[in-house]
Amino acid sequence: MDNTNLENIISSEENDFFHTYKRLPIIIERGEGCWLYTNSGRKILDMFGGLAVNVLGYNHHAMNKAIEEQIKKYIHISNLFYQEKQLELAELITQMSGYSKVFFCNSGTEAVEAAIKLSRKFFLGTGKRTLVSFSGSFHGRTMGALSLTARKKYRDQFEPLLPDVKHLEFNSVESLEKNIDENTAAVFIECIQGEGGVNPAKQEFIDSLLKLREKYGFLIAADEIQSGVGRTGKMHAFEHFGLKPDIVILAKGIGGGLPLGAILGNERVQDVFTFGEHGSTFGGNPVAAASGIVVYSELKNGLMNKAGEMGELIISKLESLKMKFPEKIKSIRGKGLMIGIELTKPGQTMVEMLMNKDVLVNCTNENVIRLLPPYIISEKELDFFCNKFEEAMAEF
Repeated sequence: MDNTNLENIISSEENDFFHTYKRLPIIIERGEGCWLYTNSGRKILDMFGGLAVNVLGYNHHAMNKAIEEQIKKYIHISNLFYQEKQLELAELITQMSGYSKVFFCNSGTEAVEAAIKLSRKFFLGTGKRTLVSFSGSFHGRTMGALSLTARKKYRDQFEPLLPDVKHLEFNSVESLEKNIDENTAAVFIECIQGEGGVNPAKQEFIDSLLKLREKYGFLIAADEIQSGVGRTGKMHAFEHFGLKPDIVILAKGIGGGLPLGAILGNERVQDVFTFGEHGSTFGGNPVAAASGIVVYSELKNGLMNKAGEMGELIISKLESLKMKFPEKIKSIRGKGLMIGIELTKPGQTMVEMLMNKDVLVNCTNENVIRLLPPYIISEKELDFFCNKFEEAMAEF
């Protein structure tokens, strides 16, 4: 695509859309594996995976086949009907997660809203109303999910938000013990915060949270939208910390690229909702469910373990680069293929430098380069990334 056509597309986008996305000045023609191909002939290694969505990469044969087969049957029917693909996916998820019930929706923010409603209904009439989340958190952009999101840049323009919400200091045992009490209904936690800079919880913080749940009886809802579906080498990030939440919130990778979200519930909450109290027109769409079945089947067949192994490998390589550039790299953190590289200065320039070297990454929390590649990534592709990252770091 020549520059004139690109300029025309940029101009059309500005005329036709609300200005909610700051787009990259490239046009993607197709994807294959972990690579994106532009109309101008560039080949770009995607270390961002559609923001943790494309866990099987691009043009995955089994996923394409499953989608095509379902499309030929029907694309959508009402949730008033039993749907084979929904049931098959639900069985896979419950078997692999150990949770007893599933509700399907379309996105992470919708899953958070469902978890809020479930929490409210669970404690109806008891006086337990307070919802708790933590500094650095991101739970979505609808009004309930936004109320839980503690980061001011997402919230301030849209107040007033949901009442009875507290934002506590992440990883502070003191903040937990001072603010959680008999009025607490539910605690929403990302055991590894994504938008907050790939920040993992401290074990003592999780242990304290569990003791407080035993004392006060509130629900724990684990937001696994970014860190779940096998990304960290385990099915959910909370498994690394010995946490057993009552509600699990899933999205992004669950549909492998199609819109799909879910909440899982344990025996404690499995019978809270009754007919008509919650629903979704498109939730659990059969085409998205068919894609999700392939995702979970691949995880079951060893891909989740591979994500863990590839994560250990790249973290090891990045730790070596940290030793080489101690004045530029502050820390390497994360689990599996959810990795944050904290720089000593703002990282957007680094993102642009890597894009010029045909590598797509993201910067979050101002100075953290975030990596969320497809699980199918190879050692050769990791080496390509590390070589380009080292080149860019030398110039940074």
